[in-house]
Amino acid sequence: MSTGIQPTDLGFFVALVAGGSLSAAARELGISAAAVSKRLSQMEARLGVPLVNRTTRRMSLTPDGEVLLEHARRILGDIADLDQLLSASKGQPKGQLRVNATLGFGRLHIAPAISQYVLRYPEVDVQLQLSVKPPALTDDLFDVCIRFGEPGDTRVIAKKLADNRRLLCAAPKYLAAHGTPATPGDLARHNCICIRQGDEAYGTWRLRREGAAAAEETVKVRGNLTTNDGEIAVNWALDGHGILMRAEWDTQRFLESGRLVQVLPHYHTPDADIYAVYPQHQHQSARVRTLVEFLSQVFSAGA
Repeated sequence: MSTGIQPTDLGFFVALVAGGSLSAAARELGISAAAVSKRLSQMEARLGVPLVNRTTRRMSLTPDGEVLLEHARRILGDIADLDQLLSASKGQPKGQLRVNATLGFGRLHIAPAISQYVLRYPEVDVQLQLSVKPPALTDDLFDVCIRFGEPGDTRVIAKKLADNRRLLCAAPKYLAAHGTPATPGDLARHNCICIRQGDEAYGTWRLRREGAAAAEETVKVRGNLTTNDGEIAVNWALDGHGILMRAEWDTQRFLESGRLVQVLPHYHTPDADIYAVYPQHQHQSARVRTLVEFLSQVFSAGA
């Protein structure tokens, strides 16, 4: 019986972890859950260590499993990059590309851009995952993450794709019925549509007056509608339910049409510039490079 790690084990184990369960991995690999369990057991027997803690509902990695996963992802990525370098058509990227973005922005902007990207680069297999809370940048679960705001982590590379401001806005009918705020403090007396996303402080809005050296003002707002989906929040604002703080990319078309009106236009809210973030070891990847360049072109054209 052969011992140790086999080359085919690497892809199997990465697919198993990505699935999150034996049954999900079985569907992804096109085999039965029993076959997945048997193969995992054979791997553990060859290595002499447990790799996965199994329960009836979910599984988790042992410390040895974490080590195997980290190295398997890196090795598979290196193989894909080597294949790219040795390919006769190395100018054309190919292989798997894992992308993460937030729900609303990913659905409205990243997904359509990726649709166009794969038309240009058909040999790239893109896996797009949208999430409410962005994954930790050091988890190496994704090749590229689209983020709002520049990350402070020096272990990753951040490429700015586009400027992006957060604006306060509301439907004209809401302002006609409830009045228009004149100062940030007035917001506390209005119905505000709140969004729970990432690690941002919920229900706390920070504003600074345009062209003034005044200190930033922090306002605690409240309202009877809350969501973790930005598109839903925009639709609620369009329905006249209250005042919303949302990125310019998601509200500009409604502001231009008059369906939304900017509130407190002389106050700046925190910037939410759009960045493509990726691990340093991916900086030579043709897949990552071409996607980042493509997204930069798309957002520049739409600015």
